[in-house]
Amino acid sequence: MSAGRLPGADHDLDLAVRLLAGTPTHEGRDPVTLRHWACAAQEFGARMVPEPVNVRVVERDGGLAAGLLARYRSRPPVVEVYVDAVARAERLVVERGWRHWFPEGSVRAAALAHEQAHAWLHHAEVRAEFKRALGHTALRLGRHRVYAHVAGADELAAHAYARAACGLGRSPLLLTEALAAVAYPATHPAERPAAFPESEK
Repeated sequence: MSAGRLPGADHDLDLAVRLLAGTPTHEGRDPVTLRHWACAAQEFGARMVPEPVNVRVVERDGGLAAGLLARYRSRPPVVEVYVDAVARAERLVVERGWRHWFPEGSVRAAALAHEQAHAWLHHAEVRAEFKRALGHTALRLGRHRVYAHVAGADELAAHAYARAACGLGRSPLLLTEALAAVAYPATHPAERPAAFPESEK
């Protein structure tokens, strides 16, 4: 492992590439391009410093059925935390022997941090900076570029922010993939809902 590189970073990047590859609009996309976007999204998320915002947190059930740990809604600003999914994820951490990566209580903390990242990425100037970091060019006019949205990249940035903000040993993406596999054991991985889906505006 190179100096300054987080433990498990290569494995987390592989998970991130797989998430992008399974995202609609990326079918048949060059794996090298997907890896570049995944790396850029993770790096952007890990260095984000969102401004504190006053968002109401509401606890609900039904997260396992919906494939949700938490969800951010911007109108009005609220974060819904699904306590049944959080509790199952905490048990899964113990079952898999991942407590050294995800300390007790970190699932809920990571879910809240993840949604805080989504709220921050809703800001126009932040979103524009994120698009530039990804470098997906939609239109080129001489020396000028118009950057396009990369489906799924917000998720990767939010996961990376949650890992950094909560001091986790691995990306929460590892846990959400495992949780989806438990909740939807007979479903193909590409068809399972993500436990941290893109937030609703």
